[in-house]
Amino acid sequence: MGQFFASGLSVDLDLVARLKFGADGLIPVIVTDEEGVVLMLAYSDEEAVRRTLETKHSWFYSRSRQAYWEKGATSGNFQVVREIRTDCDFDTLLYQVEQVGSGACHNGTYSCFTSVVAQGSER
Repeated sequence: MGQFFASGLSVDLDLVARLKFGADGLIPVIVTDEEGVVLMLAYSDEEAVRRTLETKHSWFYSRSRQAYWEKGATSGNFQVVREIRTDCDFDTLLYQVEQVGSGACHNGTYSCFTSVVAQGSER
């Protein structure tokens, strides 16, 4: 299928075609900043992935609202997508983004992952 360019992203259509969406039509998307800090986890369907590729902004599908949402559309905390990767099974996406604004979390923090559930100790 080759490649095409969308909003400055060079897209490998062969890899896009290999993506494995779940029975619910969704694929998990892990979002990190440019330093590798995990910002959030959300879900996308084919349309949300297409919107992300076309606009270079993170688009997701809300399972609770059953609607599309562009990260930052209401808060101003946009995510400009710099790179998209897939895992080895093609059933999870990783968006590397430039986080614009105060952060990714709707609670006002930079990352949604702020609560430590368990922590190791030195040996």
